[in-house]
Amino acid sequence: MSFLNIADKTFVIFGLANRKSVACAIGRVLAEEGARVVHVVRNEERRETARKLFPDSPIHICDVEDENNIVRVAAEISKGLKSEKIAGLVHSIAFANYSEGMRPFYATLKKDFLQAVDISCFSLIAISNHFKDMLAENASVVTISISTTKMAAENYGYMAPIKAALESSLCFLAKSFAGFSNVRFNAVCPGLLKTSASAGIPGYVDSYLFAEKATLRKKALKTREAADTAAFLLSERSSGITAQCLVVDAGMGINYFDAEFVGLV
Repeated sequence: MSFLNIADKTFVIFGLANRKSVACAIGRVLAEEGARVVHVVRNEERRETARKLFPDSPIHICDVEDENNIVRVAAEISKGLKSEKIAGLVHSIAFANYSEGMRPFYATLKKDFLQAVDISCFSLIAISNHFKDMLAENASVVTISISTTKMAAENYGYMAPIKAALESSLCFLAKSFAGFSNVRFNAVCPGLLKTSASAGIPGYVDSYLFAEKATLRKKALKTREAADTAAFLLSERSSGITAQCLVVDAGMGINYFDAEFVGLV
């Protein structure tokens, strides 16, 4: 038996976009450990991508911006499970509309902010609600946040406050589920990663290169490292951890006064 002990257990992953996605990396780790993985993607194009990456996994479509789609996909997945329960859920979904370029935070458009909250934060609450009867008694729910929501990174726009709301929601989900189960809710909070989602953030490359220098090892964080952490949180080995945000940043957060940076001033 492997340390994680997730073989033959079923996990549902929301958010795969392509091979560079955090959701894809998590799916690969779980599959390597012998787990059954069900992927939920946004549209037909992404379903075709997911089928190529995970030919043995069921693939479902769900645009979480419409809660009715979450209700529908929960019913679809439930039929495929029969009497089996889901051991874990992964929420790897985030969206921000940067199509009109970056604005100062005070100039954030209400429609863009509320849409991002809906897709990036409320979707976790809705998914948890509509899947609650399908989860095992001691199931684990894991979402993906960022290494810190308190750093005012100009090129991240308004997403940090939304990730802060996502992280706060974990506490309330964990508390409300504790009334009838031992389901746990946690977040993996990685430093800057080279993913498809990050590619859409203006100026991200410069921030990524800076983050690489700021890590203690002077090497960028790998998506696989975030995925490994998620797999641990999804497993029974993390049974004592709930309502927590686990930072995975290779020491970046303690190294802003690195001599290399100070010497540039």
